[in-house]
Amino acid sequence: MADTHKPRLRFFESASGQRHVTDHDRYLYRHDKPEFRANVIGTGTIGQEHIRVATLLGRIAIHGIFDTQPHSMDVACDEYARISDQPLHRYESLEAACNDTAVDALFICTPNFSHIDVLRVAVRSGKAIFLEKPMATTLADALEIFDIASGYDNFVQVGLQYRYKAPYVEACHEALHRGTLGNIRSIAMREFRPPFLDKVNQWNKFNRFSGGTLIEKCCHYFDLINLFAGALPTRVYASSQQAVNYKDFEYGGEASDIDDLASVIIDYDNGIQGTFSLSMFCPTFQEDLTICGDHGRLIATETFDFERSTKAQSAVAIELGEHGASRHTELSYTDTVETSGHHGATWFEHKAFADQLAGRNSTAATPLAGLWSVIVASAAQESAARHEAVDVAAYLRTNGLSRLITDGKPIDDSH
Repeated sequence: MADTHKPRLRFFESASGQRHVTDHDRYLYRHDKPEFRANVIGTGTIGQEHIRVATLLGRIAIHGIFDTQPHSMDVACDEYARISDQPLHRYESLEAACNDTAVDALFICTPNFSHIDVLRVAVRSGKAIFLEKPMATTLADALEIFDIASGYDNFVQVGLQYRYKAPYVEACHEALHRGTLGNIRSIAMREFRPPFLDKVNQWNKFNRFSGGTLIEKCCHYFDLINLFAGALPTRVYASSQQAVNYKDFEYGGEASDIDDLASVIIDYDNGIQGTFSLSMFCPTFQEDLTICGDHGRLIATETFDFERSTKAQSAVAIELGEHGASRHTELSYTDTVETSGHHGATWFEHKAFADQLAGRNSTAATPLAGLWSVIVASAAQESAARHEAVDVAAYLRTNGLSRLITDGKPIDDSH
């Protein structure tokens, strides 16, 4: 088993001045043999990110890949050759990729609407499964995935990796573990970013494939709001529109209908109110989280100016007034982690997945947490379409999910 506590001086490992150190004398520079092997299903943008991060972290070796698009596999192999001298095995079918006895785990990184079909095949393997976010684009599929995972002999981890972004890790520590803010009363999140990027067949430009912007993109934020609220959502109100992007875009004769502007209000059964707002026509990326409690306020921010090719700038501010010391803390991950993908969150998400493979505890998102993120997002999509608030209990009953409204039912079982 790899020594996960050994320090890694990664910036020296390939330095020209350290080439005289032979493999026999490498300790801090040594690449331990990976503990596990995995296949990646779906080799688009996020699939390639998982291949890259797994290889850099070194605990899970990527053995092979499968995608219905040969060009995507060609590109993935070319990119992999930049960071590894090992070949990637290319499978001819989904079944072959899932059932190869040479691997311990599967990463499902296919388009969101296909997750359910891929998972139905993947679980026949009995392997540990990483399922990208959102776990599904419809409530029916999300519930089926939750039920499959609940009866599965191995584990399923859902790719809600914003939990591992530096500002939100610190916010969780301060607000939930240390109780710095006292009793939480409100949670507000905002995202400002450029439009949806290009995808194969442009599936993310259409609600019928993506589930809608509030599901496809915003499930991350609803997961975080749910996590900080620690209660059941009771009422969701949303307003959204296609304000700027893709208003003249067509693909295959179909006009894009994906929204790029939204505001959402969520009421929870413990009295906490959550809000979320989105603008997807901004030149750079910015996220912020504000949590107010009866003892103070926390503001977590992340800004990424990709036009200047700078690293993400992250910080957490604690404002306590007369209740204690206020402070402002700038945050960063080491450069290798920060630049590996999604500002380091994917790295720690992979660490959590490897920990679970090794039988250790993890705070990664579970299928239950993934289901509730889809429920809130789906209710928000419904509210925006109906132009009225959605009662969550009635919405669940209408969609066959009544069993989720039991008093005291958790929305997150990852802790």
